[in-house]
Amino acid sequence: MKNDLMMIGEIAEFFGVSRKAIRLYEKKGIIKPVEVDAENGYRYYSAEQVQQMNALLELKAMGFSLDEIKTLMNGETTKAQLTAALEKKQQAWQEAVDAAKYKMECLEQVIRNVRHSKAAEKLSEMTEEERAWLLVKMVCIEDVRAQRALSEALWL
Repeated sequence: MKNDLMMIGEIAEFFGVSRKAIRLYEKKGIIKPVEVDAENGYRYYSAEQVQQMNALLELKAMGFSLDEIKTLMNGETTKAQLTAALEKKQQAWQEAVDAAKYKMECLEQVIRNVRHSKAAEKLSEMTEEERAWLLVKMVCIEDVRAQRALSEALWL
């Protein structure tokens, strides 16, 4: 029977994870070896468990916690619950993408500020305090946006 099974090291190597990680997944009750040798403690996994490991790692890559993965893989999740969990994770990723886009926009503004600043050409000649104030003026996008919005509102 052991010819049809894979050892923990083979599974770990195949998926590029550590044996320690697989033991953690076992401890969490997400995946269990089909057989554990009583003499040497070697763990053996079937083809079905290889598929479980694949699903586990895909869900983990999507940002699910091990507890969430256990819930999704325990066989008690309905289609509606699975869909809701996936949609919630999708929303979380969308928020992360939006936050990253915002940071990119901020960086673009900072780069423009630095490129158009004559004072930035003299950074090495400035005192620490002068450099700090200049950097605050160029880097603090929120203040710049708030100041612009306030200025526009006052002049309307």
